[in-house]
Amino acid sequence: MTLLGKTKNDILHGKLIDKQDALAISMMPLDELASAANDIRKYFCGKIFDICTIVNAKSGKCSENCKYCAQSSYHHTQVEEYALLSTEALLKQAQYNDERGVLRYSIVTSDKRLNDAEVNKVCESIKLIKEQTDISVCVSLGLLDEKQFEKLNNAGVERIHNNLETSENNFQNVCTTHTYYDKINSIKAAQKAGLNVCSGGIMGLDESMEDRIDMVIAIRELGIRSIPVNILNPIKGTPYENHKIMTGNEMSRIVALFRFLVPMASIRLAGGRGLLPDKGRQCFLSGANAAISGDMLTTAGITIEADMKMLGEIGYIIGRWNE
Repeated sequence: MTLLGKTKNDILHGKLIDKQDALAISMMPLDELASAANDIRKYFCGKIFDICTIVNAKSGKCSENCKYCAQSSYHHTQVEEYALLSTEALLKQAQYNDERGVLRYSIVTSDKRLNDAEVNKVCESIKLIKEQTDISVCVSLGLLDEKQFEKLNNAGVERIHNNLETSENNFQNVCTTHTYYDKINSIKAAQKAGLNVCSGGIMGLDESMEDRIDMVIAIRELGIRSIPVNILNPIKGTPYENHKIMTGNEMSRIVALFRFLVPMASIRLAGGRGLLPDKGRQCFLSGANAAISGDMLTTAGITIEADMKMLGEIGYIIGRWNE
């Protein structure tokens, strides 16, 4: 049996591979690696595909200096700036997505964290959304504390999103206004408040394959099973504006490797998917089983209708995976 075959077989029998195992298979022929990862996905997750959308509920003027982000006040981009959206606007968008069969709707805001008054306003919006739709509500509101997360939980939030973005080793090269452990501590506060967590990263931040593996293992150790995989969109005016765009083959390899590391997770193609010529189809056959649909925060995405059509052609069934 080949190393790849043995590793797959070990995973199907309940083993979690470590960093050295992952590095050993990371450069295997792509077709073989992707096929094996897809087998693992089918075994543990079946045909269920989890689809969500996001709304940019507060835009621009962010106090943080994340090098990839168009919303940072440190960068000179043309991003639209506005304060927290009204309850009416957030409800309307939730209803739009609910009517189209989207399972999860995430309210995302710029800046390091929302203040207490803003959190209270979001809570009131969520209560109304929960009353008038069947959609699950997630939020990405920055580095909140346990008390704020408890308010959100009581309002009906199912999950919070807080990307690690990259490995502990690479994080200081990406952002210096907050730390990797600021993120870890906020994630743990959300979990202590009774919330599920969605956390992943961005591919293309000058990270190595080892960095990617370290990031996913850290997420796995936190007990997180919804993992967004973003592709850097090199936005003009940011420090990464001249970075090359990841190729479909590169992303397929990354997704496949992640499936080996987190066999029972939702691996969710997220921001930057529209940069791929096939809009992620290859990755959905390499272990990915979830996606963010519609527009992203500051860039255009892929329509819900187009995604539903593609996923049906592949053979997926839209549903909530037990994360």
